[in-house]
Amino acid sequence: MPSTDPTLKQALLDCDPTSAADLSDVYKQFSGNKHFTHQLVTWLADKSLQRGASWLLKKHLEADTSIPLREVNRLYDVLPQLEHWETKLHVLQCLPMLSISSEQKKTVEAFLRTCLVAPNKFVRAWAYSGFYTLATQHAEYQKTVEQYLEMALRDEAPSVKARIRQILKTAKPFEKQ
Repeated sequence: MPSTDPTLKQALLDCDPTSAADLSDVYKQFSGNKHFTHQLVTWLADKSLQRGASWLLKKHLEADTSIPLREVNRLYDVLPQLEHWETKLHVLQCLPMLSISSEQKKTVEAFLRTCLVAPNKFVRAWAYSGFYTLATQHAEYQKTVEQYLEMALRDEAPSVKARIRQILKTAKPFEKQ
């Protein structure tokens, strides 16, 4: 098991987790570290670090950097420990860039269901997107997701509906089974 780099941890503790500029500086300084993703996933379980760690993980994936499957599985294992809405949002935004194994689909589904009823509209909007991702990887969710999207277009806040329309606009139709 790799040890965590106290310098990266201290940089995360010292920076403002709401500042993209601060977090970008941390990313530039530490993203090349050998155990970078391992550390970030580990720190998702720590309430004091999870906002910054989730932002850095999202940035790392957006940089077209893949993460090892064992880290993806560890990420899914910590989903129930995510507390802050921003952390949940970042992880939801990462889902389209990650595979969801058959072993982890129920864990991901439970997280998404929790996020669908979150008070934060951004989290709810991206939970629908997460369900779409789950359904594209696991066909047994397609009918449920179609129903969720239809209900959301009727019942959700306008900002959530806008995200649903974006999903529908860019999404490929599900293949009929």
